[in-house]
Order: sequence, then C-alpha cells, then structure tokens
Amino acid sequence: MRLHFSFPLVCLLALYIRSFSAFYLPGLAPVSFCDKKEKADEDCQTDIQLFVNRLDSVESVLPYEYDVFDFCKDDKELRPSENLGQVLFGERIESSPYKQDNTIKWASRWDYILVSMPHTNIQWFSIMNSLVIVLFLSGMVAMIMLRTLHKDIARYNQVDQEDAQEESGWKQVHGDVFRPPRKGMLLSVFLGQGTQIFIMTFITLFLACLGFLSPANRGALMTCAVVLWVLLGTPAGYVSARLYKTFGGEKWKTNVLLTALLCPGIVFADFFLMNLILWGEGSSAAIPFGTLVAILALWFGISVPLTFVGAYFGFKKPAIEQPVRTNQIPRQIPEQSFFTKPIPGIVMGGILPFGCIFIQLFFILNSIWSHQMYYMFGFLFLVFIILLITCSEATILLCYFHLCAEDYHWWWRSFLTSGFTAVYLFIYAVHYFFSKLQIIGMASTILYFGYTMIMVLIFFLFTGTIGFFACFWFVNKIYSVVKVD
Repeated sequence: MRLHFSFPLVCLLALYIRSFSAFYLPGLAPVSFCDKKEKADEDCQTDIQLFVNRLDSVESVLPYEYDVFDFCKDDKELRPSENLGQVLFGERIESSPYKQDNTIKWASRWDYILVSMPHTNIQWFSIMNSLVIVLFLSGMVAMIMLRTLHKDIARYNQVDQEDAQEESGWKQVHGDVFRPPRKGMLLSVFLGQGTQIFIMTFITLFLACLGFLSPANRGALMTCAVVLWVLLGTPAGYVSARLYKTFGGEKWKTNVLLTALLCPGIVFADFFLMNLILWGEGSSAAIPFGTLVAILALWFGISVPLTFVGAYFGFKKPAIEQPVRTNQIPRQIPEQSFFTKPIPGIVMGGILPFGCIFIQLFFILNSIWSHQMYYMFGFLFLVFIILLITCSEATILLCYFHLCAEDYHWWWRSFLTSGFTAVYLFIYAVHYFFSKLQIIGMASTILYFGYTMIMVLIFFLFTGTIGFFACFWFVNKIYSVVKVD
C-alpha cells in the first residue's frame, strides 16, 4: 500500500478526475512511500528516515544538538540543509539512529502533539472576550461620531460665530492642533519602522492562515518574517520621510539614516549580545558567524538601500496638507484634570488592547519557551484584526477627550497611548517567567529577558503606529468639516 505525505489541503478536482497531476503549494513537498516489493516499479522510498533537531529542557532556554551525548550518535549521520528560521531558532537537523514506528497510521501522526495542545474552547473564549471589548469601544466611538461630534460640528458651524467662540471644546484649538510636535524626527522614524513591522506582520500571518507557513515546515515562519522585513524598507523610508517633511523637518539625511539604522540596530545589538552568551554556553542556538554576516548583508545590502529609495520618493512628495492653518503664537493649555493629563491617559489607553490579546499571548509564549507546537494561526489572525480595531478606537476616544479639554499635544500621545500596550506585554512576560517557567541559571534568565525586550520593542512600534495613524485620520476628519474663520 502506498502513502503520500502531504498537508490536508487536497485539490477537489481529484474527486472528478481519474488520472491527474498536481503540484503542492502550502507546507512541505509530498514524498511517496511504498513497500519494498513495489520499489522496482515505482519512484518511491521504502524507509522512513527519522530526523531530530535539538535537545530542550524545562529548566533552561539553551538548546543543544541532539547528539551532544554519545548514546544518541548516528554512525551514518546526515545533515539536511536548514533555512534561516531554523538557524535562528537553534535547530540543527540531524539524522537519528532510530527509525520511525511504521505501525502508526499517517492520519494519527500528529496526535501525540495535539493531545498537549490547549482545547479550542479556550481560543473561542479568547475571541469572545476580545469581541466584547471591541463592541464596547465601537459603541463609544459611534456615540461620539454620531451624536456628540455631530452636535459639536452643528454648533460650531452656526452663523453666530461670536457665541460659538465663547464655547469651550475641541474647535478652540484649531489653530494649534497641527502644530509640529517636539522631537518630530524621532516620531517619524518610529512611524516608518512601525509601518514596516505592520506590513510584515500582516503578510506573514495571512500566509500562515493559508497554510504556506505550516508548523511542519520548521523555520518557515521566521524565514518569511525576516525576508519580508528586508524587502519592506521602501515603505518605511517613504512614511518616515513624508511625515518628517510634514513636521517641517529639513535634515533629510539624518532622517533616512535613523530610519534605516536606529531600531534595527537596537534589535541587532541585543541579538548579538544574546548570541555571545549562547556561544559561551556552547548552545546549538548560537548563530554561526557566517549567518551573522549574511544577516548584516541583507540589512545593509538590501534593506538600507530600499529605505533610501522610499525616503527619496517621500521627500519628493509635497507635505501633507492640513485642513486648518496653524497660529504663530501657541495657545495656552488650561489646567487639566487627573484623567486628562498625559501619563494617566497613556497608561489607561494600553489596558483594553492588551485585554484582547493576553490569552493568545499565553499560547504564543508557551510555543516559544515551553516547547509546545503552535498551529492556531486562524485564531491569531483574527486576534490581530481585533487588536488593530481596539488600538485605533481606544486612541481615538482618548484623543477626542483631550482635544475637548483643549490639550492639542496629540501627536506623541496618540503614539504612546496604544504603544503602552507593549509595557503590559513586558509585565505579563515577567509574570509568565516567575509563575509558569522552571528556568534556572543566570544565562537562561538573561536570554529570556533579552529576547523579551526585542519582542517588546517590536510590539511597541507596531501598536504605536496603529494608534497614531488612527488618530491622525480622526483629527484631520473632524477639523476638515468645521468652519474656521
């Protein structure tokens, strides 16, 4: 009897065509196996070779090669080629001296892994929890848009402008609301990098949902993310340059250099320090020197030039036109209540987005640190969309409240409000370390928090960018429909 190794996406035309040829898109390429007596007539394999990747421990985040112990060595050792994602995760693929149990049915080969996976009911609970938060925020935003904001615009557009000027509210700061922010260079750089991360994440998760980045194809997810990040330097440079020009900046060379080097440089420096620890510990997760050189070549040879190309087109474009003029003299901001001050608003703004993701975050941390297989990309993509909506709506709500309090410093606040979700991510990671893991040893602890800081920085740029552009759209929208003398 012949078996065909393939993923569960089967062409439906097979039901109608007796003899057909097809090609395989998602996951891994199929391999045909048959009995030894059929070997002479068929192009198939008779033995199922078992490969191993690494040795893990619940007390350490340091993986080691499978044959680090003498009793696991294979006399006829084979080392198939590894992709970039496998190298970054420390998976050194080797052949095993043992053979796979052929008595296990092919349809049941994943059972031993799926038994340890969380039940989908928990996932649906997570989705329902997130949807409740989204519905709450959507109701608040709808109330503001359809009732409060509509009444404000109708009142501000009255013929009797003298009475309207006596009113307090968001219209009174129309001459200052588009005043360029302080440290606009840094904000534009963060937004350019955040745009790059957002597009990379969206495409990666979308491909994972379609099955192209299957858990069976180890390292494919990381490889795809790295390649996409390298190729998306153009939108990062364009967004950063266009916004920096809108802020009135003129140091375009500094802007494009910071966009190309600042945040990636921080990530690479952290990653390199972690790699030094792995080298010192003799772990298989230590990246070879040649791979580090290849990553640097991708960064400086492809990503940086593409960032320059994007920045060139961004600076060639005119600055984004604002719907109202900016006054020469800044308006004095009145005394703010506790809840409309910057820090309390920023702290509160990250709570609801984090509430949408914390259950899914638990499974992701389990897959990274507790050696569990993650395969629920459909749920993850849905939570990703919910996170976008939640960050946008929470930031718009707080932005409206601050403008009504006549505080027009919304540029940085919109970025930090949703970006503060990353702080809650870090707090949860600390809680996860002490409550769920059994890690011992200084090296493993440093590695855990070192890699966590990379995750926090990426998440900070990602969520902050979502909040900023949502607020930017909202502010432009409301001030474009109100009459200003």
